[in-house]
Amino acid sequence: MDRGLFSKDFTLVVVGQIISLFGNAAVRFALPLYLLNQTGSSALYGAVTACAFLPAILLSPVGGIVADRVNKRNIMVALDFFTAAVITVFSLLMGGVNLVVLMTVTLMLLYGIAGAYQPAVQASIPALVSPEHSLGANSIINTISSFASLLGPVLGGILYSAYGLKPVLGVCVVCFFLSAVMEIFIRMPFVRQSLKGGIWKTVKGDFAESIRFIRREKPVIGKVLLVSCGINLFLSSMIIVGLPYMVTEVLGLDAALANRLYGFAQGALAAGGLAGGISAGIFAKKLEIRKAGTLVIACAGWVFPMGLATLVFSSGLAAYIVMAVCCFAIMVFSTIFTVQMMSFVQTETPQNLIGKVIAVILTVSMCAQPLGNAIYGVLFEICSGYEFAVILFAGIVSLAIAIGAKNIFGKFSQ
Repeated sequence: MDRGLFSKDFTLVVVGQIISLFGNAAVRFALPLYLLNQTGSSALYGAVTACAFLPAILLSPVGGIVADRVNKRNIMVALDFFTAAVITVFSLLMGGVNLVVLMTVTLMLLYGIAGAYQPAVQASIPALVSPEHSLGANSIINTISSFASLLGPVLGGILYSAYGLKPVLGVCVVCFFLSAVMEIFIRMPFVRQSLKGGIWKTVKGDFAESIRFIRREKPVIGKVLLVSCGINLFLSSMIIVGLPYMVTEVLGLDAALANRLYGFAQGALAAGGLAGGISAGIFAKKLEIRKAGTLVIACAGWVFPMGLATLVFSSGLAAYIVMAVCCFAIMVFSTIFTVQMMSFVQTETPQNLIGKVIAVILTVSMCAQPLGNAIYGVLFEICSGYEFAVILFAGIVSLAIAIGAKNIFGKFSQ
């Protein structure tokens, strides 16, 4: 089997990811924005998005275990078809069921699917490409993810502001269906592992094995996880909740324009991820783990102009431009850091543990997200008129975590 970087099977994974992630970015943009437009409440928005993260946290370990014991291609195909079905059901029920309940259940399902889906994609990389191409393959997957996330919110914002929610949902259903069909043709190497005394005992044993590997054989991964949790709690959550709330509710922009601009802001985040993914591939040989803390410091540093812009500028549009630029820069550095860490984990983890270990990493790093979303939803509502203080608070705490991360990573060997 060809295990080069641009083999047919890896290319099919990439193309399937382009289509699937475009639909994912569009639907994750449109659904929460629709809820915020209908309610105008940052607290409700934060609570619903916090609930949406819970299934992703719970299902990521399951997804990793399944990824090591079931053909990864079949997982991707089944979950893409199921996602298309979930969005279709939401479209049919919209207007006849309580919006908050329907939105919460739908987002929980979509995030849960993503939680089970991503370990299968990440674990498929070592099976499809040789070790020397691992960093390049991860860079491509992250770049594709960012490219799809760039187009998804931008086109979704234009389509949503012009025609409403249902056309966006229709496009997303088509994307997931096409992605599933594309993935059917992937030839994925697979060696079946035997169950260890029943399904639940196997799940428990596999999860314990991955935790034991991280704690005893690779404690460096545990330190990386602590940093990720802190950044997710104080930085990522602020952007997830604060960006749509600031753009659509605080900056005083026309409603239709605000929705489009929020789509462009999401596009700026994705463009930063795209630039970061490309940079990680270009400078792969120069990336050193002991210098990774500098990337985290850069992420935290770009938060401060966001807060100061809302305080200094009387023009909502000027403040928006500064926020969009800062979001772009944050994503550049965070994506380089993510690619570097994921490649390190894949290289240092045995094949039979890759799916489980990646699932644990994704699960633990996401644990802080729901709490952060809920906290910032309440903070932005309580600090109405002083939103800049919430953003600056996020910057100060994130910078303190980043400085600690620099000290931790500085002790690592290359």
